[in-house]
Amino acid sequence: MRNASTAYLLTCAAIGVATGLLTVPATAFSTALAPIAPPVAALAYGAWSIGFVVALRLLERPGAGVLTGLLSGLVAMPLSATGPAIVVTNVLYALLLELPFLLALYRRWHTWMYYAGTAVVATLYAVWSVTAADMQSFAPWMLAAFVVVAIASPLVGTWLGILIADRLTRAGVARTARRRRAGTAAG
Repeated sequence: MRNASTAYLLTCAAIGVATGLLTVPATAFSTALAPIAPPVAALAYGAWSIGFVVALRLLERPGAGVLTGLLSGLVAMPLSATGPAIVVTNVLYALLLELPFLLALYRRWHTWMYYAGTAVVATLYAVWSVTAADMQSFAPWMLAAFVVVAIASPLVGTWLGILIADRLTRAGVARTARRRRAGTAAG
């Protein structure tokens, strides 16, 4: 990681730990309820968006979401019933959420890009969940409700992540770790 300052790494670590601790109960909640009430289980899906969005929005640097995803997965792994799978889930989720910024070569950080990344990952995860968890046996209305909630919950999590990151930025948190904008003095 070129130009990865200690402040950047520690900020990602702090957000990663908080996200990991948030996703442990979210995973337990969604795993327990998925077989009997998939739409209710999907309410927890927004927990994954929050930390990754906070990291990306607060730092506006390449890899902030993926690094936070890796660290959150490592923190959650010993506490989660899903074990190492949570590391893979968190990294892939963060990678897909970061995709719009990668496609823009990390030169643009528009608010809509956070929602676009979240919409992609939430849609893919909802479709994957329906097939992987063999949800076709549920009533069509329950499947439809699941898909709607599985997409809406991460979008709400993204909104909350943006709100938290913007407030942290206004408070001066992670000022030294944040990407320097063109025309600003380094130092």
